[in-house]
Amino acid sequence: MFLPSKLPNVGTTIFTVMSALAAETGAINLSQGFPGFDCSPELVALVDQYMRQGFNQYAPMTGVPALREALARKTEALYNVRFDPNTEITVTSGATEAIFAAITAVVRPGDEVIVFEPAYDSYVPAIELNGGIPVYVTLTPPDYAVDWAQVRQRITDRTRLILVNTPHNPTGRVWTADDLTQLAELVRDKAIWIVSDEVYEHIYFDEHMHRSLMMHPVLRERTFVIGSFGKTYHITGWKIGYCLAPAALTSEFRKIHQYLTFSTVTPMQYALADYLSEPEHYQQLAGFYQRKRNLFLAGLQGTRFEFLPSEGSFFQNLSYAAITDEPDQVLAVRLTREIGVASIPVSVFYHQKNDFKILRFCFAKNDDLLQEAAHRLSTL
Repeated sequence: MFLPSKLPNVGTTIFTVMSALAAETGAINLSQGFPGFDCSPELVALVDQYMRQGFNQYAPMTGVPALREALARKTEALYNVRFDPNTEITVTSGATEAIFAAITAVVRPGDEVIVFEPAYDSYVPAIELNGGIPVYVTLTPPDYAVDWAQVRQRITDRTRLILVNTPHNPTGRVWTADDLTQLAELVRDKAIWIVSDEVYEHIYFDEHMHRSLMMHPVLRERTFVIGSFGKTYHITGWKIGYCLAPAALTSEFRKIHQYLTFSTVTPMQYALADYLSEPEHYQQLAGFYQRKRNLFLAGLQGTRFEFLPSEGSFFQNLSYAAITDEPDQVLAVRLTREIGVASIPVSVFYHQKNDFKILRFCFAKNDDLLQEAAHRLSTL
């Protein structure tokens, strides 16, 4: 029997491929975006405490009340926006699940969805599985700024959703106040929803700051804001995310979420609720990662790599155009095999595989690995 594929153009992700190649060759893995260090022992102790106290059965579908209430307090303190923990906050099994549920709640067959590319690889499959049509707005180096005139041209009567990601993966760009204003003007009088992927909300550098879409009144009423504890607390393997959205949107979101994972691991939710009560745990994150970014880039000074320092996230893009004209996917494999540093070719984040001769490196690693990786790259 032949099973037609719902995603005929999708294979094994580049993250799996490059991480496997790094493991095979013993290379330093700066490809997949996960921290190379452990989370806080205090957080581990809290999980142990709640497991031993018997918090090991199903959590409520919406998330344990203590965690939703802690998220409401944190959001109000940071952004001066109040979300009702009962009707506007949902805990999910990772941010990717939350993104899928939000897209599924909104997109119907034939609907168009604006996607800024390069784009995280789960966005387009989620759109297509729901019968939607991705409409691309291409961001180009070196600054990857949004061309709002191009966005305006892409919007039609069939546009139902716009996907936003700030701080941005893979480029490290952080949206400005003007970006929020421009987006609000575009959607103000239209039946267009927004999914805002803000999993790197606490990781921004230099003079930049994170501007959540929830802070703009026009955007707040039509946006699913997606967050992640994995990126904030170095616990990507726990797969715990959340969605903040107005009550009417949350109601539809939860109808989807309850049939995806229903609920998320219980003792870890209670542990995170306690851990969130100490703001310094996330307030120190920007400085922590900025130092790592600077350490990595310092090792590349004097090389022929070209770069603008990342504005946010824990990724740094490097242009190798002055070194070789090899395709980025070819060079990524060669660097892994020959000098022992694994990266991600940025062309894989574009639907037409636009090759700007740029590789993405994750600097969420221990200092010695970052210094050694920079040293190896400087031998090119």
